[in-house]
Amino acid sequence: MMTIVSRLAEIVTQVRKQRPLVHQITNYVTVNDCANIVLAYGGAPVMADDIEEVQEMVGHASALVLNIGTLNSRTIAAMLLAGKTANERGIPVVLDPVGVGATLLRTKTAREIMSQVKLAVIRGNASEIAVLAGEEAITRGVDAGDVQGGTLALSRALATTAQCVVAITGAQDIITDGRSTLLCDNGHPLMAKVTGTGCMVSALVGAAVGVTDDYLLATAAGLVSMGLAGEYAARASGLGNLGSFRAHIIDSIGKFTHVDLQNGAKIYAQG
Repeated sequence: MMTIVSRLAEIVTQVRKQRPLVHQITNYVTVNDCANIVLAYGGAPVMADDIEEVQEMVGHASALVLNIGTLNSRTIAAMLLAGKTANERGIPVVLDPVGVGATLLRTKTAREIMSQVKLAVIRGNASEIAVLAGEEAITRGVDAGDVQGGTLALSRALATTAQCVVAITGAQDIITDGRSTLLCDNGHPLMAKVTGTGCMVSALVGAAVGVTDDYLLATAAGLVSMGLAGEYAARASGLGNLGSFRAHIIDSIGKFTHVDLQNGAKIYAQG
């Protein structure tokens, strides 16, 4: 029987082999990083957000990632159309609800996407997931704030309600489909000091769900890969060198193999 780590390693190998096209409608703060991280992982990124082409583009894709980090009325309409088209064609959709809870527009948009688009994965920080689960949370801009309920319970509740995989990234990552839950301890504190690491991990999840229909393990593969990249980048750049740390994350993902995952993954099933 294959272990969890072995199965995650196989997903990483398949990303390299299959080179999934990951269509991303994402935010302009991190769009370049999201494209480069998918390319370094072995996927093929495309960043098409005009409503005139999203249907055609998503039809070519292996996965669609919707990131609400820099919303406007034009991209909201494009996200909804792309998401519905992906559903019609059996293409998995990943939602990154960046900053949900910080403004009414973000919260309304995230809930609208959830009501109109069948999602494969929702990936956010603790406060973002808490807001979507209907609990009290404080979101500071796009950063995680205080959460009233337990993150494990909230993630399971949202996964059950939304009928998708939910991942909370933080000091310990939680990945659950409401029935099975995985906990991941990979990562480094410097990842919270660099803009875009959350967006990049959602992009990696998009690449992973593009090669398997086991979205729980695909999400775990993306999170473990990013966590290990953060660990490697911290060692390579030296603590406090945030500019080189960011660059080394891309370098680490570019060199990343299934062997790295097998040797370094800190992931286990929650009892």
